[in-house]
Amino acid sequence: MDRVKADDLIDRYLEDCEVRGMAKGSLPRYKSALRIFQGYMAGRGIETANRADLVGFIRYLREDRKTSQKTIENYFSTLSSFYEFMVFEGLIGTNPALPIRKRYLRRYKENADGHERQLISVEDASRMIRGEPDIRNKAILILLFKTGMRRGELVSLDIGDVDLVENTIRLKPTAKRSNRTLFMDDEAAYILRRWLRVREGINKRKETALILSSWGYRISRNDVYRAVTEAARRAGLHNPESKRLEDHFSPHACRHWYCTHLFRAGMRREYIKELRGDSRKEAFDLYNHIDLKELKEAYLAAIPQLGI
Repeated sequence: MDRVKADDLIDRYLEDCEVRGMAKGSLPRYKSALRIFQGYMAGRGIETANRADLVGFIRYLREDRKTSQKTIENYFSTLSSFYEFMVFEGLIGTNPALPIRKRYLRRYKENADGHERQLISVEDASRMIRGEPDIRNKAILILLFKTGMRRGELVSLDIGDVDLVENTIRLKPTAKRSNRTLFMDDEAAYILRRWLRVREGINKRKETALILSSWGYRISRNDVYRAVTEAARRAGLHNPESKRLEDHFSPHACRHWYCTHLFRAGMRREYIKELRGDSRKEAFDLYNHIDLKELKEAYLAAIPQLGI
C-alpha cells in the first residue's frame, strides 16, 4: 500500500474512533503507533502484513527500538483495533493481529510470571502526598487516590466539571465508562481548593482545564505520570530500574489502591463497580439503579483518610 493510501486509511480510522466516542486524548497515541508500523512495513517493502510480518514487528520493536513490553502491548492493541476497522470496511476478511496477540502477548497481560501490581498501604499513600512539595502535584495525587479516576479522565477535567459545594466531579463521557459521577471527601476538597487559589494566579491564558502544566496549558498524560512516579520514588515506592511490576508505582496503581481499600473497608461490590465506571453487561447491572445519595454515603464511610 502506498504512503498516500496508508495515510488516508489511518485518517479514516481515527475519524471512526471519534465517532465511536473514544477519548480524543488517545488518538495521537493511536496515530503514532500506526505510523511506526507503517514505517516498519515501508522499510521492508511490505504492502499487506501477514502473521510472520507481525511477529517480525514484535522482534523489531524489542530488538531495534528497545521498546518496553507494555508499549508493545499497547501498539498491538491499536493495531488490532485498526484491523477490526478494516474488516468492518470490507477491506480485509479477518483480523491478523488477534492470533498474534493471543500467542505472543497474552501471557504478559495476565502476569503469568507471578508479578502483581503494587498495592501500597494507606500510610504510604499519605506519605506520598504529604511529601509532595508542589500543590499542583498534590492535587493530582489526591484526585487519583480519592476518586479512582483514570489518567486520561483527570487530564480532560475542566473547572466546570467540579462542584465544591456537593464535592462531586462529573467526568467527560468516554467509551470505557458508564457512571460519570465521582465523589470527593473533605481531604480531597481541601487540597483542590488550595490548588485552585494557585491556579487562579497563573492561568494567564484563560484555560478551562482543571489542572494546568507549568506552561499554563492543560496537563498531558506524561505530566500525570511524572507527578505520580516522582512522588512514589521519593517515598521509596517506585524503582524505575526494576523490571518487576511490583516495584513500580504508576497512576493506574492509584486506581488499584482506591478499589482495593474501598473493598477492604466493607463497601459492596456493586457500589465499587459503579464508582469504577465498569460497563453494565449483566441483567442485574442494567436494572439495579444505584441511588447516588446512597452511593455517596457509602463512599464517605469507606474512603481511607490520609491525615492531610
